[in-house]
This record gives sequence, structure tokens and C-alpha cells, in this order.
Amino acid sequence: MYRYDSIDQQIIDERVAQYRDQIARHLAGDLSTDELRPLRLQNGLYIQRHGPMLRIAIPYGMLSAAQLRKLAEISQRYDRGVGHFTTRQNMQLNWPQLEQTPAILGELASVEMHAVQTSGNCIRNITTDQFAGVAPDELTDPRPYCELLRQWSTFHPEFAFLPRKFKIAVNAAATDRAVIRAHDIGLELLRDERGEIGVRIFVGGGLGRTPILGKVIREFLPRRHLLSYLEAILRLYNRYGRRDNMYKARIKILVQALGIDEFRRQVEAEWAHLKDGPTTVPDAEFARIAAHFAPPAWEDLPAVDELHAARVAGDLAFANWVRRCVHPHRAPGYAAVSLSLKAPGTAPGDISDTQMLVVADLADRFSFGELRVTHEQNVVLADVRQRDLHELWQIARRHRLATANIGLLTDIICCPGGDLCALANARSVPIADAVNEKFDDLDYLYDIGDISLNISGCMNSCGHHHVANIGILGVDKNNEEWYQITVGGQQGNAAAIGRVIGPSFHAHEVPLVIEALVTVYIEQRLPSERFIDTLQRVGIEPFKARAYAGRDRRRGARQEDVEVVNV
Repeated sequence: MYRYDSIDQQIIDERVAQYRDQIARHLAGDLSTDELRPLRLQNGLYIQRHGPMLRIAIPYGMLSAAQLRKLAEISQRYDRGVGHFTTRQNMQLNWPQLEQTPAILGELASVEMHAVQTSGNCIRNITTDQFAGVAPDELTDPRPYCELLRQWSTFHPEFAFLPRKFKIAVNAAATDRAVIRAHDIGLELLRDERGEIGVRIFVGGGLGRTPILGKVIREFLPRRHLLSYLEAILRLYNRYGRRDNMYKARIKILVQALGIDEFRRQVEAEWAHLKDGPTTVPDAEFARIAAHFAPPAWEDLPAVDELHAARVAGDLAFANWVRRCVHPHRAPGYAAVSLSLKAPGTAPGDISDTQMLVVADLADRFSFGELRVTHEQNVVLADVRQRDLHELWQIARRHRLATANIGLLTDIICCPGGDLCALANARSVPIADAVNEKFDDLDYLYDIGDISLNISGCMNSCGHHHVANIGILGVDKNNEEWYQITVGGQQGNAAAIGRVIGPSFHAHEVPLVIEALVTVYIEQRLPSERFIDTLQRVGIEPFKARAYAGRDRRRGARQEDVEVVNV
């Protein structure tokens, strides 16, 4: 993984010193709350429903075991012993004290971490495939490209105050695991007919209030032009993006207003001034950065470990975990492992300080001391020998990290929602809990098979509900929490935005609605058909009809419950 050089460390140390002085002046009354606001946001510190929230940057989701141990120590010392992994592959602490945040940033800097550009109208954390560097279907490792973009965008003076936040995702595999079309800019690495590596560029995607999938602006751009072309896009956005209305400020609105052809024409005109300029990236620079991501010292192993195969054959629980949580690896005899952070009764994406220490130990013991955070709010150990999987599973199981539900209905992507977030209209985590309780039978979940269910507490869509097979959006109606259901969204190469099925539901109805949708699928599916395939074949109407069937009876039962409580 990338390691800081002396310049990186100096920059981060200086930023900590500046921030420490800013907080000290604020606490002394020399810096007002309004004056402090942009300064704290530049260091990832929000003020949420119950107090400060610190968002810590995890570049493209990569962490060392030492960094995770430091996060465990920080969460134990300065928070409530819990960290929350976000869909941007970052970590949030939800209970730090304002006066302690300089110390936290100092602790982070000691392990080459920070919270810069996790907030504000700038280029945010670059995200990518959690299996980068080990996926068998990968063209090339996307992490050097992410690191190049991180170095280019961090503290970029021209793009520090964009019209709105700006998100870039990179994919280099046959399967898009980074949801690149749901980003302001999505980059797909590929080769041309001569074998040269280049980039297909999508622009104008994003979720939120107006969900739109990105459109292709360039089918193939030689990689040496990557930075200059992105500069041209961002210059156009910086110049013409709307600053008068934050709801229309994202680049997707500008692309829609101009049309992709006119937007492309203007970008190309801007790029003509930048092409072959100082930001052209030579092959030597790609090679220099790629050296930080050289494969670890994999052993020369047979493709299939016989002892592992025997354990799979003789232990059903282990076999189920392998089926859902163990993934192919480019090196023979190795596998990548997803540690689920979606155990029943746990807020999706939350990880305790104890679990962080366990994962760090697992990374050191089984995966060369590194791990990845996924945008689906789980953790991946990327380089595990097949023969070690059974021992790893036993340890992970003792610490509630081995729930075999990756890709199933209870592998829910979920924002913190109204329990913590000041922007949320409704709570998300209790809905996730209720779905978990309703679908607590793993055998039934295995029968349902691959399906995604995502929950957002507001229109900002941090829970990515638009690109889930079943999406749940919290909405406010007369100061009550209601939930709108969408179906038909999906990630991957066939990314799609889901459709709203109709009027929103009360919280107590949501698990029943999910059950109704699943039941329609079970009744109508063809062999080997996933939920999304059945829905696309039969259409939305059967699902919609079942979701609203008996609604009056459900609401009546709820009213009786309320009256009993009132008595």
C-alpha cells in the first residue's frame, strides 16, 4: 500500500498544528462558531444531531493493520468504542468531543491518516473495487490510478471550492464493483487494440435528490492524459455549475442541462488548452506509484488446497460461509475474504474497538497486514491462503464477523439515519433491525439468493437506496417517519435506478412489505433466476400489488396497538 514520504508527513503534521490552533482560539472565544465552521469542515468535523461527528479518510478503502489498531484505540479513548464504515469507504466517529478532535487528528497523523477532504465542496475520497489487485477478472490494478488521483486532488487549489462535493470512482475489472456510473466521474480502465491502457470516462452520475447514471464522455483516453482531461471537466463544472441552488449544484445537473454532446464539446475545447501540458503523466510516474502496490510475497501453491476442500465437504456451516464470504483470487491457492459487519442486532457498517483489534490481528496473521473497507460497509482480507480459511472463520465467528450473508437480503447498506444524522428525515438502523428480525433464517435467505436491500434516511441517499434491488428511503410526513420503497435498482455493469412503487409506508409496515416483495419473487421466479431478473421479466406491477394488498388491515392493526398503549 502507499506509504507517506517526508513531504506527505510534513503536510499532514502542519495541518494538525493549524487545526489545533484553530480549536484553541475558538475555545478561547477568539474564533466564532461561524468562523470555525469552514475550518472544521476542512478537517472532516461535522456537527450532527447529538454533537460532533468526525469523518476519517481511508483512501480507496485501504488500511494497514497498524492503522486499524490506531482507529480502535481512538474509538475507545475518544468515542464510545465504535466506528462506522461509510459507503465512501471512510470511517465516522459519532461521539467525539470538540476539544479532543485535535488530539484525534494528531493520533491519526502518527499512522499516516487524516480527515482532509472528507467534507466540503471538493473532490472527496476516491473509491474503487475492494478486490483491487487480487481479482481474477481484473485488467490492471486500479489502486495506482486512485493514488495518482488522490495526490492530484488533495489540496488542489483550483478545486477546493467547487459548486458541490465531487465523487470519483475507479474500476479496472470486467465486473464493476465500484458503481462507477453513480459517481460524478466514473473511470473504467481498459486497453485499446494496441494494448495501451486507457480510460473510459463516465460523467454526470450521482444519487441524491435527482438520481442519474453517468454518461460516456470519452470511450478511450490514453492514461497519460487522465489528469489533464479531468481538469478540463472540473474547470467546466467549476465555471458553470450552479452555486445559487445547492439542490441543482451537482455536475449531473449541468450535464443534463447542456446535454452530453454539448458538455463533451465544451470539455474538449477546454482540454485543447491543457493537453500535453504539465499534468501529462509519464509511464515512469505510473510505475513509481504502482511499485507501492506490488503484490505481496504469495507462496507457490496448488490451485485447490485439499485440506480446505475436505473441510468444506464436511462442515455445512463452514461451507455456507465459504459460499457467501470467500471470493476468487488471481493467485493459486489464495482467496479474498469478506468479514460481514451485518450481524443481527448490529447497525450495518458498525465495528467495535474489540472487533477492530481482531480484524487487525487477522490481517497480520492471514493477509500480509492489510485490509480493505468496502462501499457495502464490510471488510475484506484480500490475501488469505485457502488452508487458513477454516481457522480464520473460527476466529471471526467468535467475534460476530462471520455472518454468512454477503450478497443476501440482510447484507444491508444503511446510513446512520435519524439516530445520528442531522439531515435525516427518518431512522434507518431500526428498519434494518426489523428486516433482520423478519428474515432471521439463513436457510431461507440462501433460498432467496442474491438480492440487495439498501436504506437511506433522507434524499441525500448515503445508503445508496436508488441502486438496490429493493430500496428504502426515509421521508417526513407531518413530523412522522415514513418510508418510500423502490424496486429494480442494481449495481454493477447493468447499473439501474430503482422505481418508486407508490405511497410511502409506516415503519411497522416495512418488514411486511419486504416480505410481500420477496414472496412474489419466490412464486414467480424461474430456475436460477435472481430477484432482479424476475422483476425485470414480470414487471413492477405484481410486486406493487402485493405490497399494498391488505394495507388497510395492517394500518388498522397498528391503530389498535396504539389505542391499547394509550389506555
